[in-house]
Amino acid sequence: MREGTAVSPHASDVFAKIAERAEEIAALGPVNEALGRLDDQAAKILRDVGVIKMLQPAAYGGYESHPREWAEATMAVAAQDGATGWICGIVGVHPWEMAFADPRVQEEIWGEDHEVWVGSPYAPMGVLKPVDGGYEFSGRWQFSSGTDHCDWLFLGALMGDKDGVPLLDPPQLIHVLLPRSDYTIVEDSWDVVGLKGTGSKDIIVEKAFIPDYRTITYTSLVDGSAWRDRGLTNPTYQMPFSAIFPLGITSAVIGMAEGALAHHLAYQKGRVQITGRKVKDDPYVMYAVADAAAEIHASRVTLLDGVSQMYDAVAAGKEYEFGERSLSRRNQVAAAWRAVRAVDEIVARSGGNGMRMDHPLQRFWRDVHMGLTHAIHVPGLVYHASSLSMIDVEAPGYMRPMI
Repeated sequence: MREGTAVSPHASDVFAKIAERAEEIAALGPVNEALGRLDDQAAKILRDVGVIKMLQPAAYGGYESHPREWAEATMAVAAQDGATGWICGIVGVHPWEMAFADPRVQEEIWGEDHEVWVGSPYAPMGVLKPVDGGYEFSGRWQFSSGTDHCDWLFLGALMGDKDGVPLLDPPQLIHVLLPRSDYTIVEDSWDVVGLKGTGSKDIIVEKAFIPDYRTITYTSLVDGSAWRDRGLTNPTYQMPFSAIFPLGITSAVIGMAEGALAHHLAYQKGRVQITGRKVKDDPYVMYAVADAAAEIHASRVTLLDGVSQMYDAVAAGKEYEFGERSLSRRNQVAAAWRAVRAVDEIVARSGGNGMRMDHPLQRFWRDVHMGLTHAIHVPGLVYHASSLSMIDVEAPGYMRPMI
């Protein structure tokens, strides 16, 4: 937490529970990786500690936490196991968007059980074909993190015409909610080098019927009409989508970097180099470790201060325009890259034993690099748009969807 920052009672309870279960979360890291998904006990721990409910509406048992608190909880979990932290950041953001959903689908999902998880992905890999009362929906998606433990999904879609051909001038991006009975999880579709334990498998939908009320337009999430239409007064729900969605993912990456640093320090404490000198007496290694630790800390502070400042501004009635959002995204992307570069510096000074498969450092190293490949961490268009904003030039449309 930032010095002098108050912590809500719910968040304080979540932090305490994470600390109590930290060793158990860490011990399940290799289990998650071997399974290729989150172990059932790991998922149960997340339900027990309440991270996934931090952004969930209070009407359905959620805590409506400050997004900074959710980010810090995600970091704390990711520092123990990258895959488990990743689920906190990915699955944990969906209750925030559920606050904007039609009350009918809110009741369908949480009416009987407030613990139901909603997965994704948001990439528009499906097409909505208008039919009476709603849409016919088909497509295939990759990267549905934590999907084995979710009973509903948000899936990205393009609006189509009556023949199911996407409308592309301009494209209309839609988030679609559908239950487990309407999609198929493709087993053995998650064979990757890092974050294996997230179980981010493929999803297939074939001609599912989607009622009108189970859709949310992406535009409404960007322009603020989603929260206005629902009359939401908590500033958490008035934050831009482009700030909240990337926040959980980058928080997980920074938490993994903190975990890598912790394992490196524990290993180096008693390590002796081939020359016979103890690592603690090598000024070159100690300098590099301190520098990397400072970079990871700077990443954390940048991300948390950014979301705190935005929250305070939104609470005061400010609306964030595209240019300001682009600067926020620039800082978020930079924080992720800075943290991962620091992990590389740590690993380069860990010796060959740090890369043995029974050493947790190598798993954190792989996981943090896998996390950096997420689309929200690609710097090109974000950096270009933010630079244009700084010189008062309007960014073209193709730069806008991720901002």
